[in-house]
Amino acid sequence: MAISNHSSTPDFLYGTAWKEGRTPALVELALRTGFRGIDTANQRRHYFEAGVGEGLAAAYRSGAVTRADLFLQTKFTYRSGQDDRLPYDPEATLSVQVAQSMASSLDHLGTEYVDSFVLHGPSSGYDWGDADSEVWEAMKSERNAGRTRLLGVSNVSVRHLRQMEALGIELPAYVQNRCYARLGWDRDIRLFCRSRNIVYQGFSLLTANVEVLRHPLVNDLARRAGATPAEVVFGFARAVGMLPLTGTSDAEHMKHDLASVRLELSSDAVLAIETLSG
Repeated sequence: MAISNHSSTPDFLYGTAWKEGRTPALVELALRTGFRGIDTANQRRHYFEAGVGEGLAAAYRSGAVTRADLFLQTKFTYRSGQDDRLPYDPEATLSVQVAQSMASSLDHLGTEYVDSFVLHGPSSGYDWGDADSEVWEAMKSERNAGRTRLLGVSNVSVRHLRQMEALGIELPAYVQNRCYARLGWDRDIRLFCRSRNIVYQGFSLLTANVEVLRHPLVNDLARRAGATPAEVVFGFARAVGMLPLTGTSDAEHMKHDLASVRLELSSDAVLAIETLSG
């Protein structure tokens, strides 16, 4: 299944959360290994975005990649999701905070634009609120100014998305969620996204689904394909239309994860994995 009609969307995203001082070296390693999509956020609590920029700069200097080769994605995070190291003035309006966060991200990443700018999560876990609408309009302004090409929303429910649609709000190009097999691999949101040409980005596909990696079905498929269980999960994700993220810090795992792009699973195998949750 084709993942996206957006020509700039890569086959895989390398996630940079929770890497702290290792961030520059791991980003450079990921790029040298073959990743062309980098996911980060201007949220110092979980990301070292300036370190991502250092890794990018090192890869540029070595000639491993150019900016034009890459898909860079960052996020705006509300105050409630931050620690005290803020990328904006907390007393400013939300619209100004969005602009300040973007300016800081562009400085961190050493670029004039990002390919995707994502709302890190709605202000409420239940409803799409006025704050979200204000932030979304400010994010659209960043896109209109050429500082991002596409917009997305992360950690979102199908209720949020349906409310956006009912309010006549422009839907995102990307939805990024943690994806649990036991919850049907986020089926309701994936179906919503598929019907509206939204790219679903799945993260924690391995760490949230350790039981799947150990499942006899997945291990048998891996053995027969000469692949790893992780490759099978990523191959499955791609087969059902997800754009997968991996955050591995291991060079060999990076190679195996990228190899999943070439793994083809039968429709029966895809269905079996999709229904592992029962």
